[in-house]
Amino acid sequence: MVVSGYAIAAVARPLVGLATSWGQVLAIRFADRVGKGIRTSPRDALIADMVPPEKRGKAFGLQRAMDNAGAFVGPLIAAALLKFVFDDERPVFLLAAIPGLVAVAVLLFALRESPRPRAAHAGEAASGSAAAGRAARPLPRSFWIVIGIFGLFTLAMSTDAFLLLKARDSGIPLWQMPLLWAFFNGVKAVGGVPGGALADGLGRVWTIVFGWAVYAAAYVGFALAATPLAIWLLFAFYAAFYALTEGAERALVADLVSSDTRGRAFGIFHATVGLAALPASILFGLWWKLWGPRAAFLIGAAIAVLATAALLAFRLRAGEDLGRNSA
Repeated sequence: MVVSGYAIAAVARPLVGLATSWGQVLAIRFADRVGKGIRTSPRDALIADMVPPEKRGKAFGLQRAMDNAGAFVGPLIAAALLKFVFDDERPVFLLAAIPGLVAVAVLLFALRESPRPRAAHAGEAASGSAAAGRAARPLPRSFWIVIGIFGLFTLAMSTDAFLLLKARDSGIPLWQMPLLWAFFNGVKAVGGVPGGALADGLGRVWTIVFGWAVYAAAYVGFALAATPLAIWLLFAFYAAFYALTEGAERALVADLVSSDTRGRAFGIFHATVGLAALPASILFGLWWKLWGPRAAFLIGAAIAVLATAALLAFRLRAGEDLGRNSA
């Protein structure tokens, strides 16, 4: 499933270079997102299976760091190609097929997934029924509580496009926008592994709490910022939120469920975050339109504080470090 998801994206994305209408671009982007939906949950479950519980935070932090490193290096390479090699963007999109297909080849030929034990011959049917029963069993109550809190926090997470709009309104020239975005992704990439390692040492929940507190503080900063220098500094500070939480959240999900339900658990996690992202951005846009950007950012910060308090209360009520448990 991981291979198929990456293969769909590797084939679909470069086709933007051949598109001649917005409808074609929409269809290509839809296919790309389908590929992402197919691969993300099984990929996270695979990572959780490949490393011991005490290193899951670092492993997920590394995965997110590599993803953000690509978001940092890729646009810079594209800009260089457009500046010095090509006069049109279409060849750049087509060349993007190369790293995508290389990644698929590595998955196919360099990675081997350990097969799950199965009974032989007459016992295979019974074994399959037992495995299906384990996969269908209810997920623990603690998992659903955490997912609900994650959904609440996601309502504070509008699209980062609003941050770029704020940067433009604060005086950052248009030509600096790609540099600002590359800088942001670069800081996220640098912080991913240390943030994940912190989740292994300090605990998943405490690391997420600190990360969400950084998010709330950053949104307060964006509400008050009025100069380009303040925006650059805030983008670096805001990147720490991703470094602290992206690996820790996935590690916590992996810890809360058993290995044979982990794929379903990650599917629910990503679906919750993805579905909540749309109303979050719509609401933020409405707040921006009705009351201005300062109020929109402050409301987002308030929701983040509420979700942080809910997660902290759940952690304290549980009476144990959930981040150190493994199922």
